[in-house]
Amino acid sequence: MNKIKLLEKLSNLHGAPGHEHDVVDFIRKEMNEFSCIRDSINNLYIKNKDEVESKPIVALDCHSDEVGFIVEGIKANGTISFLPLGGWHITNIPAHSVVIKNFKGEYIKGVVSSKPPHFMTIEEKARLPKMDELVIDIGTSSYEETVNLYGIEVGNPITPDVQFSYDEKIDVVRGKAFDNRLGCAIVMEILKETKNSTIDVTPVGVISSQEEVGLRGAVVAANTVKPDFAIIFEGSPADDTFKDSFSSKGAIGKGIQFRVLDAGMVSNPRVQEFVKKVATENEIKYQVIARSGGSTNGGKYHIAEKSIPTVVIGIPTRYVHTHYTYASVKDYRDAILFGKKILEKLTKETIESF
Repeated sequence: MNKIKLLEKLSNLHGAPGHEHDVVDFIRKEMNEFSCIRDSINNLYIKNKDEVESKPIVALDCHSDEVGFIVEGIKANGTISFLPLGGWHITNIPAHSVVIKNFKGEYIKGVVSSKPPHFMTIEEKARLPKMDELVIDIGTSSYEETVNLYGIEVGNPITPDVQFSYDEKIDVVRGKAFDNRLGCAIVMEILKETKNSTIDVTPVGVISSQEEVGLRGAVVAANTVKPDFAIIFEGSPADDTFKDSFSSKGAIGKGIQFRVLDAGMVSNPRVQEFVKKVATENEIKYQVIARSGGSTNGGKYHIAEKSIPTVVIGIPTRYVHTHYTYASVKDYRDAILFGKKILEKLTKETIESF
């Protein structure tokens, strides 16, 4: 399977926080030549079956979940109330198609609806809607139809209904959940491409769960894998559609992104110096960003155990935490190459120097 096809398959899968099963099952099948172990929180650990245990362990972390929703209740008229899973802004939710997965494993399409403007008061038209004013309409007209015909229940996960596409003219992909199926694809490719190579570390793929609701899977993963070094691959918010070329530090197609600061982590400057040197030596473009908000799984790894040296590698992605996201295929491929080069450069002595 080529790299774009792999990303397409991952993007089209549905995996709201805590309900990442379809994504995990797909990755497990694709990585069947490796040892793949799933834990109770739905993390998946991927390791070369023949790996030498004495080498330093490097976690290649990404998260499988995407921002979504969960069914809160079913109303008498058949519409469905819901709660957010992850960081949504209210303006990005109404009038979009979604998919609900019932507990039988069936997918039911619906539309996020609200009161039509024809029936709104002047006050309602002048303000943003509230979450509890939105409902999902699957076309039914009663509680009984929604529950009995479609098996909708409280607790069913909900995700955007979007199909992946690739524009070869500009080498850009569009789809849902690039935050963080991009990371999943990158980790899978790195593991495959380094499987038979001679490196001085043991890479362990960590497909972590529930990142979008508090980095929860990463807490478990860091304490389970106990890596000596961690690389976090993340679909990172692009800023090139609202900043000029000088101030933008997350433009798609302009290189992978090193994150030196966010709300959960101040990056180790020795690690930053190391990764910049590796990128420069291999002519891999990179951008550096400091953010006042947001966080990644790196926020949990770097304070786990006795402190794990950690680097966050972002792939700039437009419109994360909405239905539709854009990313550059070049950045995606460069992130895979960079991950391989990092593994080739890391040694026990290098890791201890951080």
